[in-house]
Amino acid sequence: MQVKPNNLDFAKFPFLKESQEYIAGSTGVLESYLATNRGRLALSKAVARIKEAIEAKKQEPKGGTSRIPLKSHDLPTDELGIQIECSAYALARVIISCTGDRFLTDRLCRYEANRAMRFLEQEEDSVDSHERGRAMREHVARSVGIDPEATRIPVAQYVELAAMLRGDQWRLVNRMLDRGFVSIEPAEMDELLRERIRLVLARQLPIRVPNQLKPLFEPAAKEVAAAYQAQQLESFGAVEESAFPPCMQALIKAITSGTNLPHTGRFAMTAFLHTIGLGVTQIVELYCRAPDFDLDKTLYQVQHITGGGGTEYTPPTCATMRTYGLCIGKDTLCSRVNHPLSYYKAKKRDTDRMKKDATPPAPSP
Repeated sequence: MQVKPNNLDFAKFPFLKESQEYIAGSTGVLESYLATNRGRLALSKAVARIKEAIEAKKQEPKGGTSRIPLKSHDLPTDELGIQIECSAYALARVIISCTGDRFLTDRLCRYEANRAMRFLEQEEDSVDSHERGRAMREHVARSVGIDPEATRIPVAQYVELAAMLRGDQWRLVNRMLDRGFVSIEPAEMDELLRERIRLVLARQLPIRVPNQLKPLFEPAAKEVAAAYQAQQLESFGAVEESAFPPCMQALIKAITSGTNLPHTGRFAMTAFLHTIGLGVTQIVELYCRAPDFDLDKTLYQVQHITGGGGTEYTPPTCATMRTYGLCIGKDTLCSRVNHPLSYYKAKKRDTDRMKKDATPPAPSP
């Protein structure tokens, strides 16, 4: 069954080529559009969209279930509402690009991929729209470069799609290989499609935003960056140094013992400490024992890394830390994570649990 996306589909799947053409035709010149009530409403919805992406937990399902727990998202059915909804998607991408934050970008791409899959599921679950839903799934899949009826895909494509999927069943060593292709089951296509949508969206970001347009998005970019920082601080809680990964403990030990750190080490440590909740002053104080400590220079560098220059940098992944030569003294937890922040969150959760279990119960009144 062939399907032609309609206006409501544009709101459900705004990354489609047809949707992009619809959005471009409904907004016109961006500066003029943002000056209208319609444009201001779309910008407000774009901010709300990003905040929902921030709050949504990254719960990629395990083992083939395709139900995604997301907030309800009622779509408008009138022409004006659909135009605003589609414009909000486009503006959200511009706002994210203005923040320069890779973690925020990842959150939005995951959210959009999960959102699209949920709409496909809803249509297929409906008796009235089941056939159209299946046709729409095929259209969406082919638009992002996947054959939804394939029973095998090239190894290179599979490795790219499965890299971030959870579960041993996705590991290449556990797959059936045949002349450069990986066999896949029909039930696995949902997860591969979801990941393909995320990858396609991630490759399109950040958008190059002209300097003359950035002031129009600065308040929105600051608002979503603040929301993300608040969410991160809530997620990490009080700073617990004993939960730091070995790489960060080594960097802190080196700097406090009077050893100069390479630029990569300073960047990694500063970005890590800032993300888990330390302020600029607290971070600068750590550098005081460095032989080459210069207050003005250190303050400038720390402020730049933590967002003072307009871009809030995120700490490097474990793979990047290995490339820098900063990954040392790995422990058993290191083998289960791919980012120092993931290590810290897991270790802190275990530490907090042990403290709670060790606390004697309050005496009965």
